[in-house]
Amino acid sequence: MAENKSDTASGLKPTELRRSIVEMAYAGSSVHIGCAFSMVEVVSSLLGQVMNLGSGADDRSRDRILLSKGHGVMALYAAYSALGWLEKAHLEKYFSDGSLLHGLAEARVPLMEVSAGSLGHGLPVAVGYALGKRRLGEAGHVYCIVGDGEMNEGSMWEAVLFAGHHGLENLTIIVDANAHQAMGRIADVMNMEPFAAKFAAFGFETHDVDGHDLELLTKTFRQPSTSGRPRAVIARTVKGKGLSFMEDNNEWHYRRLTPELLEAARKELQGKSNHA
Repeated sequence: MAENKSDTASGLKPTELRRSIVEMAYAGSSVHIGCAFSMVEVVSSLLGQVMNLGSGADDRSRDRILLSKGHGVMALYAAYSALGWLEKAHLEKYFSDGSLLHGLAEARVPLMEVSAGSLGHGLPVAVGYALGKRRLGEAGHVYCIVGDGEMNEGSMWEAVLFAGHHGLENLTIIVDANAHQAMGRIADVMNMEPFAAKFAAFGFETHDVDGHDLELLTKTFRQPSTSGRPRAVIARTVKGKGLSFMEDNNEWHYRRLTPELLEAARKELQGKSNHA
């Protein structure tokens, strides 16, 4: 897999988002760092370059991003803070008593469209959004980030079948294919490949891309569809991408940062910021 493209390829800088995630996770003694890191470039591309963010939460014509793999929510929180949608103070109080932000995606947080703790729920909601927009004649595209392990859930494939049947061309599903789920490698727990062929069989236009290549992601998301079909982007990612001691190490699904590892993470990420 190619190395990360320069942070300047997006209005949101992936290394800075990872720095925010590290600080947030340490402040809240939180897990799921690796799960958030693998989707950072996808989030950076969508929110920093691709999506029409409209005039705010009440703008019904805006594009929407739904996070079905709700345990990766720190990536969205970091991006929302960078965009000025969340005060930095919320990140500093992450997972603390009385905090607005908890460890899973919750719809009570501004512009967080769906509560997604139990896997398999977010994509069906995203499909409903896309169908509703079409029936109401509303502009705006619906993007849904799902996990490759989450695709074990039957509700996901029911939603995929429904979207394909109805030709929801205003829907893009992004599979964060980091090859891991909570208890092991996808290939060992329940092999879901080939993703692209499965989505194509359900009536989707499919793209299989490097999920850490910002330029390629942005080009793929922006590419106009002439097929009249929903789109699936299989983003090949590395769990824990961005920190050498986390990359492709499934311990970082549930492991927490110690003070020593926090300093190591800060130093490594600072070095990457200096060379960006």
